[in-house]
Amino acid sequence: MARIAGVNIPTNKRVIIALQYIHGIGSTKAREIVDRVGIADARRVNQLTDQEVIQIRETIDRDYQVEGDLRRENSTNIKRLMDLACYRGLRHRKGLPVRGQRTHTNARTRKGPAKPIAGKKK
Repeated sequence: MARIAGVNIPTNKRVIIALQYIHGIGSTKAREIVDRVGIADARRVNQLTDQEVIQIRETIDRDYQVEGDLRRENSTNIKRLMDLACYRGLRHRKGLPVRGQRTHTNARTRKGPAKPIAGKKK
């Protein structure tokens, strides 16, 4: 099992798919990495040599922000918005949708399970 950027990537999948298990790498970045290193699309992780795994690891470390650093940056950005008390920060603080979605109905992902209101009947 190859370990890249602190993540154990699956060995029996193609390299492009396996790299997407790393937070911050999607299909486009995975394809860029594979093209830079010069690995064929059909290759699987268990077919890679140690040298190729090292090249992938170095490319990711040098050119991309992934895993812990990316999560930390995202959380500091959200914290900054909350400290500024701008509209988006207030929505984050209250746990409501940030990007203009309706909240009268739906929005259960952000708001959590529905809480019954005492004394309210039809």
